[in-house]
Order: sequence, then C-alpha cells, then structure tokens
Amino acid sequence: RRLVLRWQMPAGDLRIFMLAEGQPDCATMKTVNLAGIAEVAGEDPEPEFVAFNEAGEIAVTLQENNHIAIVNAETGAIVAHFSAGSATLDKVDTRKNGALSFDGKIENVAREPDAVKWLDNDRLVVANEGDYKGGSRGFTIFSKKGEVLYESGPSFEHQVANAGHYPDDRNKKGVEPEGLETGAFGEDRLLFVASERGSVVGVYKDTGAEPGFVQILPSGIGPEGLVAIPSRNLLVTANEADLVEDGLARSHVMIYERSEGPATYPMITANLTADGTPLGWGALSALAAGDTAGKLFAASDSFYANAPSIFEIDTTQTPALITGKTIVTRDGHPAQKLDIEGLVADGEGGFWLANEGDPAKLVPHAILRVDDKGEIKLEIGFPTELLAHQSRFGLEGITAIGEGDDLTLVMAVQREWADDPKGQVKLLAYKPKAKEWSAVRYPLEATEAGWMGLSEITTHDGKLYILERDNQIGDLAKVKRIYSVALDAFKPAKLGGDLPLVEKTLVRDIVGDLKSASNGYVIDKVEGFTIDRNGDIFVATDNDGVDDSSGETLFLRLGNISAVN
Repeated sequence: RRLVLRWQMPAGDLRIFMLAEGQPDCATMKTVNLAGIAEVAGEDPEPEFVAFNEAGEIAVTLQENNHIAIVNAETGAIVAHFSAGSATLDKVDTRKNGALSFDGKIENVAREPDAVKWLDNDRLVVANEGDYKGGSRGFTIFSKKGEVLYESGPSFEHQVANAGHYPDDRNKKGVEPEGLETGAFGEDRLLFVASERGSVVGVYKDTGAEPGFVQILPSGIGPEGLVAIPSRNLLVTANEADLVEDGLARSHVMIYERSEGPATYPMITANLTADGTPLGWGALSALAAGDTAGKLFAASDSFYANAPSIFEIDTTQTPALITGKTIVTRDGHPAQKLDIEGLVADGEGGFWLANEGDPAKLVPHAILRVDDKGEIKLEIGFPTELLAHQSRFGLEGITAIGEGDDLTLVMAVQREWADDPKGQVKLLAYKPKAKEWSAVRYPLEATEAGWMGLSEITTHDGKLYILERDNQIGDLAKVKRIYSVALDAFKPAKLGGDLPLVEKTLVRDIVGDLKSASNGYVIDKVEGFTIDRNGDIFVATDNDGVDDSSGETLFLRLGNISAVN
C-alpha cells in the first residue's frame, strides 16, 4: 500500500493596494477572488499580467485559463470578464525542421494572452504568447466587453520573418509575443509588441481600427519587459536571456530613441513570395558580387540544413532587399549534409560553393558547383593530403581568379589544421580544368581570448581580400578586419611540401563600423564580405538563425574600395 499526496497550490488572485507617499500601504490591501469565472480550469485561476486605465479599471489576464477580467480598482469588484477565445492561423511555419516554410495552418488555437495594456478606457490589447498547447502568435485588441476589434493573425510573425528573425529552432509557438507597451509619442499612440523568441519588438501605430505597422526593432535575447517614456522619446526593454556561461551576450537593458528620418533597422529585409508569405531567410554565412553594381548573392549555413539556400540581394534599396531565394538541391531534393560558407558566381548563371565539413557529422569538406536552378552538378572532395589533417573548421569563403582553362578557385580555411604551424592557416587553390590542388599559408593575428580565424575571401582588382576575426563579442572583440594579399605574390605550392607564407596588408579595421551600427555593442559573427562590380564594400553578420542569438543581421556598406585602400 502507498499513500500518494498531491499538493495543490493556492488559486491565484488579484491584490490591490493604495499608495501612501509612493509606497504600497498594506493596510489598504483588497483581495479579488478570480476563481469560478473562466471556462478553462475556473477553480484554479492563474493571473499573469495587469494594466490600469484612466477610468480606474484594471485588466488582468489569466493566461492558462485563456480568460480576461476587468476589475474596478476602487471597490475590487469584477465588472466584466470574458474568454480570450481562439484564432485560426493560415500560412505559418509549424515545423521545427531546419527549413522556413510558411505553408502550415493551425485551427482554433487558444490565444492564452500574457501581457495586457489599455489603448484607451474602452480598448485593451493582449500579447498571445500561449502556455501548454495555446498561443496564437500575435496580438488582439478587445473592447472591455470582450468584443474582438482586431486580430493580428500571422501578420506580426510575417513581419518578424521578413526581418530575418524567425526562430525555427524554437518553433512550437512561433515568435511567441509576450511583452507589450503603449505610449503617446506626439500625435501618435504607439503599440510595442515584444517577441520573446524572435528577439525583436514590433512597433505599430494605433489608428482606432487596424493598427499600422511602423517598424521592427532589434532587441536582446528574450525581451519581456517594456517601458515607454514618451516625454523623452524613449522606449526601454529588459531582455531576459543570460548566456555568459557560453561566452555569449548577457541579459541586459536596451534603450531606443524615436527620431526623424528612416529607420536604422532592419538593414536587410526580404520580399514576400507570390502567395503573400515570407520568403524565409537567416544565418547569412557568405556574400558574393553579382554581374551588375548593387547586385549581390548570399548563402545560408547549416542552421537551415533542410533548405540550404542562395539569396539574391538588391543593395540599391535601403534597407537592402532580398528579392529571390534558390534552394540548393541534389537530384531534385533539398541537398543534405551541407554547410555553405562561401559562394562565387561561375559566370554561367550558377555558383561555386564552399562547403565546410564536419567529420563527426559526416559532412564532407568540398567544393560544389550548382546551376542556375540550384541543382548540384559537380562535387569536388578534398584530397587525402588535406583530409589526413582535417578538423571541423574548414572552408570559410571561396573566390575565383582567371577564367576558362586558367580558372583557379581560392578558398580560405577558417582555423589551423593538424599540419599547420600555430597561428597560420591555409588558403587553398584548385584548378577545375587540371584538377590540381595547391596552397599557401596565411598568418593570423594573435588573440588574447578565444580563437582567431578567417571568415570570407573575395578578389578585386589584382588583390585577394580576406576577412579575419576573433570569436569575441562586446568589449572583448578586438579583431574584425579586412586584409589584402597581392595576387602577384600569391604563389600556391603543391600540397604535401613546404607552403609559402603570404604577406598581408591591413585594409580596414571594422570594429568601429560594427560599434557604430549597433551603437556600441560588437557582434561576433562577421561572416559575409564582398566587393561589388562598382567597387563598393559590403559586410554581413550571421545571426545563427536566432538560436542563442539576438537574431540581428547587420548589413554594412563601407564605401568604395578605392577610398579605403
């Protein structure tokens, strides 16, 4: 025989205090019993968030109960209550599968609101974060009688995805809106919706009907609390996640100032597809120039393992606009075992791709050639002379010099392999016509912490340009630099023998550019770099698919190379 005890926590309630000299007066406490009003687990109310209006009424959300109550603050009486109801979401991503596909549908999902704010004395807005099985991924405006005045549906999630912040690795509840704030800024009443999983804040203008989308603000990881300070044109967010043990960003507060002029973020966004859904992008790991000024291409890395992609970018617009997406395929299906870390146009509508291998995951170190549809037409594996010393830190960038039978592909290896002297990495060369491999060694900067490596390589006007970086963030970041190597001095030698050490020249230290772009905080993963047909320099950061990352993609325009050199 066994005695089983089940401990039931007390039912949640609402406590109201008067203030005396700015402090709660415990002697004035009123307790509002919220039990019995909700249809879902009514005997066990779980209040989540409260908000006051100017009429002395309190809105309180009962998230797990999917319910909202309106309470008279003076008397403590419940003057209205209603179910938060449900929503049907069409054209949303419902699978955590390493691909962004906004073709799913969720029917009659409970809203389960978290934060609540009043828009005026008669309208309130809730963020439908969800708990357990619920969460409708957006926000809803109710009358205080419970009438649905506006339902965002998937539109907020689509805006987040267009900015590259969709969190595929945490896909159960989509972007998970949790925090809310409202404020009157001049003649505009603004609504701020914080996406905990997308690490952004959506800004909307209250119109009295359908809110007008204004912009997306980048945030720290997991924004929850928001405070508007309209008198100073400020918004403040508190960001929950603390990743110090992983050497990543700590929890922190961010401050935004509203000002005139175009939004500073996002720096790159995407077109919608023909059916009105997000194109889906993130984790940009490489950049390459197109055949006209302002036209670039980018690739996503292994974070989106089931949809490795090449993106076309129009940089003549601000923000830069991703206008097309091509899935890399093998035998007509999305190619597996890819980690694209470099690309360069092949001159025939297709691309040469650099694939960073990982022996532990059976991902090969390789060069791939794809056609204009993204189909893999050629796979070139590493020779035994390289594989005998391999590690998982392989190719990070590819470029091309020469043409026809003289075409040579040049690839940067990120970090030292077993046969490399400490502080030196290889620049590999491969001639497709002759099927010949060769290499030089490249000297890395010393590092005070973490590691140093290469992230990208391109060629322009007689020089190789190489992006070198440490893996540090914030004030610890010391090296995010562009170096050049003269092609006249690039004399690769046969593998297996002594390899010549090239001489590099500093072109630009971009730590300052990164600080300016983020107003002081340096992001680690500067992975994309290229020079377009006009000689203009572009740099992009990899947002790791918003996984343990703020999700920010910085897309920097550093001017013309002729002015930098």
